[in-house]
Amino acid sequence: MLDSNSIENIDIDEENKGLYEHLNITVDPKQDPLRIDKFLLIYRQNSSRNKISQTCRAGNVIVNGTAVKQNYRVKPGDQISVLLTHPPRENVIIPQDIPVNIVYEDDDLVVVDKEPGMVVHPGHGNWDGTLVNALAYHFEKNGAKSDLDRVGLVHRIDKDTSGLLVIAKNEYALSFLAKQFFNRTTKRLYWAFVWGNLNEDEGTIRGHVGRHPKNRMQMSVYEDGSQGKHAVTHYKVLERFKYMTWVECKLETGRTHQIRAHFKHIGHTLFNDERYEGHTPLRGVNIPKYKQFIKNVFEILPRHALHAHTLGFIHPTTKKELYFESPMPKDMTDAVKKWRNYLEN
Repeated sequence: MLDSNSIENIDIDEENKGLYEHLNITVDPKQDPLRIDKFLLIYRQNSSRNKISQTCRAGNVIVNGTAVKQNYRVKPGDQISVLLTHPPRENVIIPQDIPVNIVYEDDDLVVVDKEPGMVVHPGHGNWDGTLVNALAYHFEKNGAKSDLDRVGLVHRIDKDTSGLLVIAKNEYALSFLAKQFFNRTTKRLYWAFVWGNLNEDEGTIRGHVGRHPKNRMQMSVYEDGSQGKHAVTHYKVLERFKYMTWVECKLETGRTHQIRAHFKHIGHTLFNDERYEGHTPLRGVNIPKYKQFIKNVFEILPRHALHAHTLGFIHPTTKKELYFESPMPKDMTDAVKKWRNYLEN
């Protein structure tokens, strides 16, 4: 599925998840020739020969820099690396009965329309109550075929971002879908509300995205490319509200917080994005009535205004295109209605 050059360059940030190394060993000089699927069972005792064969089939078992098949016979001195599409974890995923909006499911994958406020994957400070916990329960309850301890996140969206994401249910589907995200052949559009009135109806924001030098919770844009990773965001204005603009965003790359960082960089921070200082009324407007209005809208929309609106990709088994659209969630819809009413009056 992925050649060695692709593996070296694949991005593993939140929006464009790639491959993680789970094993890296050098074969002992005294090792007798042995099929690699049998050999890896020694080092991955919690796995099975079938799972290892799937990993080989996906192109994720690398020997001396080259992907090999399950019948490859290891030799003394071989450098073996096993790459998987989920990070190594010590914690077992605990199934939890949490409501989740599943818009499509089959034996290979599930597409979810995530509510805002739900963390996608367990991690520091959020070890349960996540989308992955909810899906583990769903799979277990319905007897779906999946590796419950390795729910396959091909990509991620932030806790307070709503909308569509796809989760693979087996190793082959993970790698097939991950390749599409890596090659940027998926069809994804985001809706965002940003502060201010953009000058152009359409535009492109370019600039490397990397960690902020002082605030490690933020990402910054480095136009000179001195830090971070190459990032490109295309946008189109859908509606103007004088002090706020509704835009549609198409990502050419998928960096962590890319939309949030890019729009802050051009002076149009996402509406109510507290992490990026978008949670205060637009500067220069001191009318008491306006400030009260913004406070009311913040109560309706208590998160950054970003929604993963569309998702399209080629199915790993049928090879047919699947395409999904998520309607604007209620909090953003209510905010739009309130803005329209404010401007009319």
